[in-house]
Amino acid sequence: MHPVAIILTAAIVFGVCHLVDKAFTKLFRSKAQHRSGMAVRVSKHYGVFGVALSVIGILAVCLGITSGPALLLGGIIVLIMGICLAVYYLTHGIFYDGESFLVASFRKKDRIYQYEEIQEQKLYLVQGGSVIIELYLLDGTTVSLQSSMDGVFLFLDTAFAGWCLQKGIDPQSCDFHDPSRSWWFPHEEDA
Repeated sequence: MHPVAIILTAAIVFGVCHLVDKAFTKLFRSKAQHRSGMAVRVSKHYGVFGVALSVIGILAVCLGITSGPALLLGGIIVLIMGICLAVYYLTHGIFYDGESFLVASFRKKDRIYQYEEIQEQKLYLVQGGSVIIELYLLDGTTVSLQSSMDGVFLFLDTAFAGWCLQKGIDPQSCDFHDPSRSWWFPHEEDA
């Protein structure tokens, strides 16, 4: 009986993740960049783990009400962690098309930028081999992209092509452009 219950629980968790993602997309993502289908998002594991932790947290809270304060407190903590992971996955991302990109985050209003607004980039190496690519924009804001995000390199290629087109620059003349070394835009050495 236990394997059937585990499989059923997993199916329910993945089904809820899928439904929440689809509903959120339909309700809150109505701009052209959202509808383009091109996005940079954190790994779907954030959403899946968030829903899974939320379900485990709810179960622990329900059991903790009758079993004792330790399980209740642990369940509340796990539930909060699950909700935070799910909200982070659902609200953070970059959506783009051939002309512009939209930066979405939890507490800030979505902002649309033209590719020509990218001024420079910086690279940061993180322990474990991951690379953070930080884009500096004309209005002083920055957009941070991690190499482990889904769709990040396709976005950077599209952004470079759009940047060249909007600024009237020949891509062949950009000696700083080297995607194999994670350089798409001018950086301090070239500025």
